[in-house]
Parts: sequence; C-alpha cells; structure tokens
Amino acid sequence: MKKLFLKILFVSLLQSFFVSNAQISQLFRNKDRVEQRQEQDTYPFSYGFFLNLNNFDYKMVLNPKYGMYNNQNLVQSKLTYSFGAGLIAKMRLNNNFDLRLEPGLQFVDRELTFDTQVNSPQLTLTNADRIRKVKSTYVDVPLLLEFHMDRWYNSRPYVAGGFNYMMNLQSNAKSADDNQQGIFRSTTHNFGWSAEMGIQFYFSRFKLTPGFRGTFFFNNEMVADNAGTPPYWTAAINTMQTRAFMFVLKFE
Repeated sequence: MKKLFLKILFVSLLQSFFVSNAQISQLFRNKDRVEQRQEQDTYPFSYGFFLNLNNFDYKMVLNPKYGMYNNQNLVQSKLTYSFGAGLIAKMRLNNNFDLRLEPGLQFVDRELTFDTQVNSPQLTLTNADRIRKVKSTYVDVPLLLEFHMDRWYNSRPYVAGGFNYMMNLQSNAKSADDNQQGIFRSTTHNFGWSAEMGIQFYFSRFKLTPGFRGTFFFNNEMVADNAGTPPYWTAAINTMQTRAFMFVLKFE
C-alpha cells in the first residue's frame, strides 16, 4: 500500500508541475488576464483533499545518569521521510480569514539508537537491542485559522496556525511487553500545535495550494518500561516529543 501511495503522490506532483507550466502564463500575464474561480472565495463552505510528504523526528531530553556519558548523548533519533493524505473542510469567516479542518493519516517510520551500555559496561547490547524501529500511524486532526492576503493575479499567499489532536494507532501503549521483548511503547493520544505557510494558485478547474507545515507535540509521548527492565531504553529518556515538517499539496 505504501508503494502504491507513493506512486500516486509522484504522479500527482508530476501532473501539478505540468499543469502549472502550461498555465503559468495565464496566471501572471497582465494583458487580457482572466481571474480564475473568483466565486470560490465567496463560498461559505468548501472542500478538497491533500497529499503530503513528511519528516518526523523526536525531540528528546535525556536522563543524565542513563542517557548521557561525558556530555555525549547516548540515544539518537534518525530522521525519516514518509507520506500522508487527508481531507479539507473550509469555513469562510470573512475576506481574509478562513477556518480549516484537515483530518488525515500520517504514516511514519522512525529509528532510535541506544548506546546506553556505556553506563553499564558489565553487559553488552546486541544490535537488536540497540536499535528500535518505531512505526507510527497518526490520525491527525488539525484545526487551523488561516489568514490570506488579497489576490495577486491568480495567486494568494497565506499563513495558518492552530492545534492538533493526533492519535497513534501503532503506539503499543497497552502492550504488556516492553523493550526487553523488543517492543517500544508510546502514548496513543497526543496534542500539539501547527504553523503553516504557502501560496494558493487558481486555475480554471481547481485551486492548487503548495505549503509547508510544522507540527510540534505538547505532551511527553514516552511510556516507561516495566519495573525490572534494565535502564537501557526508556530510563535513558526523560521526555520525548514529536516534531514534524511537511510539504503539503492541496486540491480544492
């Protein structure tokens, strides 16, 4: 499914590129320029969908006793890239403000490396113990307040900000096993905030909006290992919070 979605995303990006090149002169020419889809700005409600590429990472505060050695971090989070998709529901507030609800799914692969055996040299961690591949599927529900400028030819820049509820369907939060059995657990229900900016382009049949979004979690996502589990994994981390950056392509 992941490969199929990536193919669909690539084809959509390719089509958008060719459509943009074919109509760029229509967007910005001065003479005989047609204002595209003016009626769309007056709709009280409108809908669409989006595709996105994402980069998810963990921001961590490590435990000085178990997670650090000589001021070196013993736990590393590897940057990864993946994808997402969702729907758009927009409510017009006035000429410059819209309220947007953009529920979607974010598919995420991350990798954590634990070199924490340095603090317990009597034992040695194998590669299977040192590396945790953390797969997450987030149901992302952001509510965004959008401010957009007036149209400039057939384009309109905007900024937006708001709050997210993100439910991790692969959190393993209720699992009785922990890192000693190779299971990394995190919280299911999460909250954060998002900021976004981009440009809306009006074509004859649709509005295309490329934008960049940052999402940052408020809560600590880590679920501690069970009592009796060696302090190589979650004991080395005080707090762990997701931060994500996305390139979003919206169609309305």
